[in-house]
Amino acid sequence: MSKLTNNTKIHDLITSSNPRSPISEAFRTLRTNITFSSIDQEIKKILITSALPGEGKSTTIANLAVAYAQENKKVLILDADLRKPTLHQRFLKSNRVGLSNLLVNQVKVTDVILETDIPNLSIITSGAVPPNPSELLSSANMQLLLEQLINDYDLILIDSPPTLAVTDSQILSTMCDGVVFVLNYGKVKRRLAKKALLSLEHVKARVLGAILNNKPSKKNDSFYYN
Repeated sequence: MSKLTNNTKIHDLITSSNPRSPISEAFRTLRTNITFSSIDQEIKKILITSALPGEGKSTTIANLAVAYAQENKKVLILDADLRKPTLHQRFLKSNRVGLSNLLVNQVKVTDVILETDIPNLSIITSGAVPPNPSELLSSANMQLLLEQLINDYDLILIDSPPTLAVTDSQILSTMCDGVVFVLNYGKVKRRLAKKALLSLEHVKARVLGAILNNKPSKKNDSFYYN
């Protein structure tokens, strides 16, 4: 997979607000690379995670989801960061009920699927912060939910807490077809990035590749990828 590199921090849904920008093109390239990363198995459930907080995984998942939706794919974002969720804010949605409420059978799945302003793109927010996130995510209800949702969507993108903080991403990775790992240039040390990747490999997660955020570009070269 190519690495996404840029000298400007991504703040907004740039794939929607400025689809012709170099960063938007990078997300489309990432979309293509994910598609071609597997020949024998269709990739329909992708986990997005990082080593540490603040590396840009939620921004990445939001923009990548838009890029897929622009390809006329029916896309669902699932905010499985039950500890410090942010995706509801990015899409200006209420987080009164969501995934956590669904997993304890307080609501039906149709109650928590929210349409966004982006055609073809829906979201299930995280819902109320529970006292036992790991237990909920490893439950049979979570596995059944993904099996149900995948029949209705071309792609499910799942946001999770950072890998080194808690075990949630490891749990979720075993239910997904692949993992995309987000790294913030200059923020995470190499040994911590390796530790995070090893923790995913330990549970036999399939790491599709890595995205490198905020890497300073060369002079007179505002954007590049390789």
